[in-house]
Amino acid sequence: MFRSFFVMSFQSPIGVFDSGLGGLTVLKEMVKHLPDHDFIYLGDNARAPYGPRDFDTVYQYTLQAVQWLFDQGCPLVILACNTASAKALRTIQQKNLPLMDPSKRVLGVIRPTTEVIGDYTETNHIGILGTKGTVESCSYVIEIQKSFPDVTVYQQACPTWVELVESGEHLTPKAEEHVKPCLDALLGQCEGIDTILLGCTHYPLLLPVIRQLVNPAIQIISQGEIVAESLVFYLKRHPEMAGRLSKGKTLRFFTTGDVEQFGHAAGIFWGEAVSAGKAAL
Repeated sequence: MFRSFFVMSFQSPIGVFDSGLGGLTVLKEMVKHLPDHDFIYLGDNARAPYGPRDFDTVYQYTLQAVQWLFDQGCPLVILACNTASAKALRTIQQKNLPLMDPSKRVLGVIRPTTEVIGDYTETNHIGILGTKGTVESCSYVIEIQKSFPDVTVYQQACPTWVELVESGEHLTPKAEEHVKPCLDALLGQCEGIDTILLGCTHYPLLLPVIRQLVNPAIQIISQGEIVAESLVFYLKRHPEMAGRLSKGKTLRFFTTGDVEQFGHAAGIFWGEAVSAGKAAL
């Protein structure tokens, strides 16, 4: 069982960052796959959502979050946010990391997903549902083409879905009003789409609604398990990093927003309310 601490009770946790709450769906899978490890989760709820923001703003916000997690002792940070992974990861890896601390690492959620998503489709037609920022970056289109050049990718932005989930309204009849038009727009691009990737970590909470609205033969893929399995494989391939990570089975949550509101809303993703600390970026 994981314990929550606000004091610095360990030195080398895995840092997990998201613009808000969606990254908890990824963190939950990481905890399942790496149950002995220590984790810190940071949600930038005060400035969420990131989806509509421009590239430079997302980059600056994400860089601040990465630095904060480094300051907490994290040698490895996972951007469990598709928008941050799309708009900020590469610049941070190539430009900032060598100056901040070349021994540390920052990884995202897009590449692990695109390296396997082509294995799910039989028709070679994949649909992506994501935020406006993720879709406009074309990161999924570019990365999937690298691994699966025969696959055609169709995208659809769902600008209201993050707010729908974070407000808790994904469980109400209102959810279908937001979900159906986006699904229709995506599937209207090609009748052959047999696989849909939820390209935002908030979207798995809408899975029951999505499944009701699409043909049961279409696969709906969430990222959490894929990213968690990729992290396990990464640590096996990089024993020098694996050896730096502490294993105290501790888990801490932080937010840039209201801690009580975060703790309550996080329960939607985590399954129970959590205690969070305040982070100033």
